[in-house]
Order: sequence, then C-alpha cells, then structure tokens
Amino acid sequence: MSWIPFKIGQPKKQIVPKTVERDFEREYGKLQQLEDQTKKLQKDMKKSTDADLAMSKSAVKISSDLLSNPLCEQEPSFLEMVTAFDTAMKRMDSFNQEKVNQIQKTVIEPLKKFSSVFPSLNMAVKRREQTLQDYKRLQSKVEKYEEKERTGPVLAKLHQAREELRPVKEDFEAKNKQLLEEMPKFYSSRIDYFKPSFESLVRAQIVYYTEMHKIFGDLTAQIDRPGLSDEQRERENDAKLSELRALSIVADD
Repeated sequence: MSWIPFKIGQPKKQIVPKTVERDFEREYGKLQQLEDQTKKLQKDMKKSTDADLAMSKSAVKISSDLLSNPLCEQEPSFLEMVTAFDTAMKRMDSFNQEKVNQIQKTVIEPLKKFSSVFPSLNMAVKRREQTLQDYKRLQSKVEKYEEKERTGPVLAKLHQAREELRPVKEDFEAKNKQLLEEMPKFYSSRIDYFKPSFESLVRAQIVYYTEMHKIFGDLTAQIDRPGLSDEQRERENDAKLSELRALSIVADD
C-alpha cells in the first residue's frame, strides 16, 4: 500500500498543523506496514501448508510404490513391514490433511479477511488527500483575493471564495478527525483479532504431532529390531553390499 500526495501550489497559510500531519503520517505508516506484514504472513502460511501436504502425499506414494515393488513379491516378512509402513503413511497423510484444513479455516482465511479491509482504508485516506488538495486550492484562492485591493468586485469574489472554502474545510477536518481517531483503534485491534488464530495454529500442531508420535510409535513396535543401533544397521548393510559386489555378474572388468 502506498500513498503519494498530489503536488499543487501551497497556500501561504499553514492549514494543517505540522504536528497533526506527522501524527497522521505515523499512524498511516503503521497501517501500511501492518498490511504488508499481513499479506506476507498469509502467503507464507499458504506455502507452509502446501509443503506439508506435498510431504505427506510423497510419503504415501513412496509406500505405495514399495508395495508394488518386486522386493515384496516373494518375501512375506518384508511385505508385512512395508504394509505397516504404508498404513502409517496413510494415517499420517489423513491427520496432515485435517491439520491443513484447520489452519486454512482458522488462520489463512482470517488473514485473508483482515487483508480485505485495507482497500477501504486506503480509499478513505485517498478521499482525505483529495479533499486536502481542494482545501489548499481554495485557501490559495481566498488568499489571492485577500491580497488584492478591496474593490467591490474583489470583495464579491472574496466572499464567494470563502463560501466555497467553508464546506470543503469542514469536510476535510471531519475526514481528518475520523481517520486520526480510528486508525490507532484499527491498529490496536490486530492483537485481539489474530490471537485466536495463533492459538488455533498451535493447537492444530499439537494435535498433529501427538498423533504422529502415536503412529510412528506403533510403526516402530511393528518393524523395529530392538537393541540394534544405527551403526550396527549400517555395518550390516555394508556387509550385504560387499557380498553383492563379490558376485561375478557385478564384478569390475
């Protein structure tokens, strides 16, 4: 979101105090930053859930491919292990889908709805800026006639210019007052709005990883050989690979 004020001739009179303008720019700048951060968070959350789904879908595909692999055709014990693995991956994918659906509903959608408010805010700021330019233009017009010799025609034009200025000045002051009052309220409301989404995100992750602990605990009990360390497994694999390399059909020429 960006705000580039129109450039016109400035009246001699300071129609908006510098402190007021600084306050406005500060509050609006905070909302500009909030909009950018909200959009980035929404985008990052979407990337995260897409990556989660891709991970569990890939795991299911790997387990399915293993089931149809010739490795399992004539080895019942290995087939049993792969079947247990496939069941675990499908359970993981199911819980992962539930987690992603929950995050979509309670985190991503609220972020999207929050972001949808900013265009209206930007339009209100734009209307305020347009009114300010009209205010400055008419103030310059009044000042021009005030500097002229006070003849009848000039006084008539001065009166007309002041009448044109009055409603525009009142309109700007009303718009400016409303924005200065409501922009801080909007900014401070972000915590109350996002807190339930953050809590829901944490709960979804807790439920998911609790279920993953159960799933992989069950899988370990089904396929793991107790007491065998990773180093021992690695040595076993190296020994088997050495036996395969000793076969004449794979020997180096």
